Amino acid sequence: MKILCINNDGAGFADYVEIEEGTTVRAFFDSHLENPDPANYLIRINRQPVAQDQVLCEGDRISITPTKIEGAAEAVQ
Repeated sequence: MKILCINNDGAGFADYVEIEEGTTVRAFFDSHLENPDPANYLIRINRQPVAQDQVLCEGDRISITPTKIEGAAEAVQ
């Protein structure tokens, strides 16, 4: 089945991805990021925050957005 993956890490991209039925959010996340740590990302399905065990459905839109931008300088006070 197909879902739309919006990856906002780095340059960002959006693309349709084929996945197996029964794939959970966590399984998809683990398989599509090199060093996955969910604590460093905001993960949403169809614009709503979700639990890691939610099963993805045909046509879902998953967005993965880092909560910290690597290499960004700290604000100087």
